[in-house]
Amino acid sequence: MVSTHLDGRAGIDAGLVRRLIAAQFPQWSSLPVTPVEVDGWDNRTYRLGEDMTVRLPTAAGYAPAVAKEHEWLPRLAAALPVAVPPILAIGVPGEGYPFPWSVRGWLPGVPADRARIEDLSSFAVSVAEFLRALQRCETDGGPLAGEHSFYRGAAPTHYDDETRRYLAALSGRVDTVRAAAVWDAALAAEWDGTPVWFHGDIASGNLLVADGKLTAVIDFGTSGVGDPACDLVIAWTMFAGDSRAAFRQAVGQSDGTWARARGWALWKALLLLAASIDTDPARAAANRHVIDEVLADHDRVG
Repeated sequence: MVSTHLDGRAGIDAGLVRRLIAAQFPQWSSLPVTPVEVDGWDNRTYRLGEDMTVRLPTAAGYAPAVAKEHEWLPRLAAALPVAVPPILAIGVPGEGYPFPWSVRGWLPGVPADRARIEDLSSFAVSVAEFLRALQRCETDGGPLAGEHSFYRGAAPTHYDDETRRYLAALSGRVDTVRAAAVWDAALAAEWDGTPVWFHGDIASGNLLVADGKLTAVIDFGTSGVGDPACDLVIAWTMFAGDSRAAFRQAVGQSDGTWARARGWALWKALLLLAASIDTDPARAAANRHVIDEVLADHDRVG
């Protein structure tokens, strides 16, 4: 019987990965296992030799993404302008680890960072082109937005109570009157479009670059079929000025979709600010900046 005592985060290390590989994929057991330089929260990733990675969900809520990515990434890959993770094998619970996991091909590149990108406007257009290509992919049978996508791709109303709690908690520390207006506008801009594929977490850490160019998009764990507004948040978290304008023009989308996108950006920034405002000044400042940019953008468009 497989033990379920691990919560994922504390129990995952290189030793566990070696044991899982040895037990389930012995053909790769001689390859070295090393942590990646930049890791995530939802999953832990390890290099397996030079050409593969092992990716393990850190909690039960992230485990459904394993099967979803295994089924859909190969179908989407051919229609996308840059690489996405190739899934080579699916592992099952074992060695005290309670979730499914995957072996993937290694994708070269480093996480996107403004300092690594000489022409941010051109990069923004590349991100927009990826999103437009993703939205053109066939949706038949695709997973509709819901719990598996943490409700990305669904209406932002799912997070209404949570957002209003953060607004109340941050009263006097951010401009909650203007922020509430942004949130109300996002809820009012109800989506009635045709469902399309969305990624769900278009952020700098999930965009790989080489020589300043977009080369791959990773982490489709929150992907699905629904409203693409959630994929526009990068307009305020990474882009600004000319690059934001270039992204907006290239990606298109209706005014209502942009209103919902501002709501998604505000919700996440409020969440992160509430968690860091008294403990992590740098993180708090970064999320204050996102909130300020979203509010200013809302004020400009009305």
